[in-house]
Amino acid sequence: MQNPRGLLRPAHDGDASERKSRISFDDIDQVRGHQRVPSGSQEFKDLTKRDALEQMKNDIERLVSTVPEAQREATKKELDGFSSLFERYLQEKGPSLSWNDIQKLPENAVRDYASLETPSTEDARNMLEKLVVVKLNGGLGTSMGCRGPKSVIPVRSDLTFLDLTVQQIEYLNKTYKVNVPLVLMNSFNTDADTQKIIRKYKGVQVEIYTFSQSCFPRIEKESLMPVPKDCHVEKNLEAWYPPGHGDFYESFSNSGLLKKFIKQGRKFCFLSNIDNLGATVDLNILNMLLKSNSTSEFLMEVTDKTRADVKGGTLIQYDNKLRLLEIAQVPKEHVDEFKSVKTFKFFNTNNLWVDLEAIERVVSEGGLNMEIIINHKSLGNGTNVIQLETAVGAAMKAFNHSVGLNVPRSRFLPVKKTSDLMLVMSNLYDLNHGSLIMSPKRMFPTTPLIKLGDAHFAKVKDFLSRFANIPDLLELDHLTVSGDVTFGRGVSFKGTVIIIANHGDRIDIPAESLLENKIISGNLRILDH
Repeated sequence: MQNPRGLLRPAHDGDASERKSRISFDDIDQVRGHQRVPSGSQEFKDLTKRDALEQMKNDIERLVSTVPEAQREATKKELDGFSSLFERYLQEKGPSLSWNDIQKLPENAVRDYASLETPSTEDARNMLEKLVVVKLNGGLGTSMGCRGPKSVIPVRSDLTFLDLTVQQIEYLNKTYKVNVPLVLMNSFNTDADTQKIIRKYKGVQVEIYTFSQSCFPRIEKESLMPVPKDCHVEKNLEAWYPPGHGDFYESFSNSGLLKKFIKQGRKFCFLSNIDNLGATVDLNILNMLLKSNSTSEFLMEVTDKTRADVKGGTLIQYDNKLRLLEIAQVPKEHVDEFKSVKTFKFFNTNNLWVDLEAIERVVSEGGLNMEIIINHKSLGNGTNVIQLETAVGAAMKAFNHSVGLNVPRSRFLPVKKTSDLMLVMSNLYDLNHGSLIMSPKRMFPTTPLIKLGDAHFAKVKDFLSRFANIPDLLELDHLTVSGDVTFGRGVSFKGTVIIIANHGDRIDIPAESLLENKIISGNLRILDH
């Protein structure tokens, strides 16, 4: 099937002499300030940069020429974004920031959620008419052993991530008699399946829009050539990649939806990962942003860092602007400092509120300039490739009067692994109009720490097969399970529970068992006589 974005030539392999003349990834190491270049070789650096860029431009022109005439302009626009990213990649030298130039966060750089006011019902109604909800829906469920988009994995009462999101917004629309639209940013991996799935919501009181993020060619590490030889994406999916959620701004603008919502009088979009079940529309935050004296164009929800979050991005002040700092940007000698809960107290939830007109301005001026994430991959045939990506929160520095908001932990409830799925499927949470609310029976505001062994629990199907039903977790602090372990119906955990079945052993936890502050290891099987 042809990619709807127009990315569709008979293979053009280039002649042998062209391949041999290619500059290699090692040459670019030289260009980017690594060890093999003598200090006086600026001329060589400039030449190799120009050469790599020229050859990539030629390759992109060839790719565009393989697309039918009607789709050529859209494809060129999309691949121009890739060329721009590649050029920036060649130009960058060393780290994107100087560690010693990081400034202390100014007072009021991070507001406290508890200080926010709740709007009246009438004000809330008027504000909601100015809102667009965007969910990042580009990921597949493969890491959890599922096929298709991650958003269609059932997470609670047979309802999927997408079902819960639609329920939340329908409840808002009905309660306040408004029309908040839902926008899904798909990738070429999830778009076709998502288009089929959303048909079932036709009778629901939510307008659903979709657009696809960009589809960029992977780059051969040695030759710096694009891997694909034509734009028939479906014929060689491995040659292409979605370039991270930082692509949201350009793709949203290119789709025409940004302009459409601005014309409707919409003011802000609330953007979050579809697998974060805590990322619901919050009227207090919307009220803060739409008050007459507010000048913030960009709000990032952050929450208190715990030991489980030490790798998460954090907020810093740099060049007198608030910006996101990711662990990939941190020099090795400062990684421990970055992970410190005392030095960097907050981490990014990736719940973002962004002014629509400001997005239009920043995109048109070419001012995004997000840090490039270089992702190394190997293809099925062993070819080493790189893909250039960006993160949506990294655009924060491009907007005026950006602010952080320290929100309750309940607004960060991501489901990345089956251990997260176990939490949200359990009696720790009650389901209310698509929103998961911590049970009032839980005495502590924090969620338990759960670690499940990958070999037996990583895939959703395997995970579900090991529980007759999800145990009672209301009084659990910490659970570790490793090895061949199964659980009967009605099991309860309290305190700290560790269950380890060593290789060759099996442990069956009987139905109605209560395990409180227990360590279980060895072999335990109860068989019918």
